Amino acid sequence: MPPQKRRNGATNSGRPTANHIVAARDSEARLEEAVGLAGAIGLEIAYCAVVTIPRVRPATLFGSGKVVEIGEIVGEHHAAIVIVDGALSPVQQRNLERAWDCKVIDRTALILEIFGARARTREGKLQVELAALSYQRSRLVRSWTHLERQRGGFGFLGGPGETQIEADRRQLRDRIARLKRELNDVARTRSLHRAARQRVPYPVVALVGYTNAGKSTLFNRLTGAEVDARDQVFATLDPTMRTLKLPSRRQVILSDTVGFISDLPHDLVVAFRATLEEVSEADLILHVRDISHSATAQQRRDVHTVLAEIGLEEKVKAGLVEVHNKMDLLDSETRGWLSAAAGQGTSCAAISALRGEGLEPLLKLIDRELSAGRRILTPKIDLADGATIAWLYRHGEVLNRSDDDRFAHFRVSLTPADAERLGRRRRTGPKGQILP
Repeated sequence: MPPQKRRNGATNSGRPTANHIVAARDSEARLEEAVGLAGAIGLEIAYCAVVTIPRVRPATLFGSGKVVEIGEIVGEHHAAIVIVDGALSPVQQRNLERAWDCKVIDRTALILEIFGARARTREGKLQVELAALSYQRSRLVRSWTHLERQRGGFGFLGGPGETQIEADRRQLRDRIARLKRELNDVARTRSLHRAARQRVPYPVVALVGYTNAGKSTLFNRLTGAEVDARDQVFATLDPTMRTLKLPSRRQVILSDTVGFISDLPHDLVVAFRATLEEVSEADLILHVRDISHSATAQQRRDVHTVLAEIGLEEKVKAGLVEVHNKMDLLDSETRGWLSAAAGQGTSCAAISALRGEGLEPLLKLIDRELSAGRRILTPKIDLADGATIAWLYRHGEVLNRSDDDRFAHFRVSLTPADAERLGRRRRTGPKGQILP
């Protein structure tokens, strides 16, 4: 970490210029992100600082002098909560709370608190609760009132204190086991939904990216939906899907997903695996980036790390379609060369989702990527099977057709995914005969 720096109040809100767009994350950027996370759940930031830790102390993380110094700052500002933007062991957390006489939480607890406040669907609440309980299990069930309590969040920031400690371990195990069973049911339900979409069937295009990169704003622009798209971290937790028509008139399903973040708690990744499976099953992944952010390069690496963790390392290595968002926040010179680079046949688009700029080239890029490696097939289809004939016109590029008394003979270009779907229709599809 760099030498210690201190600032009172909120971080700078100004956007970086062209010189920043490929800069790696520094300590100031990390501090700004932590301030944003705290603000996401309504905490008022009285003081924030970057602190150098020459050597990690097992008991308190910081050296004794630094513990005293921070304690004086806490007392001066009458702070009720101290957030350490890193991982604290249970012993470190307990000792710091005793030294500073206030609540102390680490980055994992803060992120879990945000997720707990934002979850809306039953599935989202189950996923966040499982992650929170898994985290708390190692901390002897800190600072909740009771496992059956009904309140927002998961009690990292408040609560009357530790109660029923002697029973919490057993209740934790039982509740975690039940949540895992319920989430297994969720995973099976999602699998059935995916199977149903494959029978429809449309290609699935998934939006992924760092939190607050503009995925939901882009989703709304492309589909006309009204997904919550505030300028706020983790505004989207529950995945949303809508149909989207491409310039080729092909229809796809666009999926908006939860945003990623650096050091995303492993328990949270595991808990949201059922949701993230929507990404793993997608025909095409669009990585939406806030290209104006000072840490955009590091954010890209963080997203790739999470994708690899859920089993998509091969797709990451093969290259994702990158959508450089928030171009309107860059200077004209930088916008010019980024737009020119995106327009040279690369798997990249430069857009401003907020202003609706660059969306047509993006749609054409999606069309092109889904068409890569298309296969030429020559099926003959029973003329009575109007559903499959209509399906071919919707999903394929019909190059030639000739009919006899019984069959329609096609020469059609299909994506590998749609060719597989055609095969499934042949095996389990509607009435009529499809022959190679």
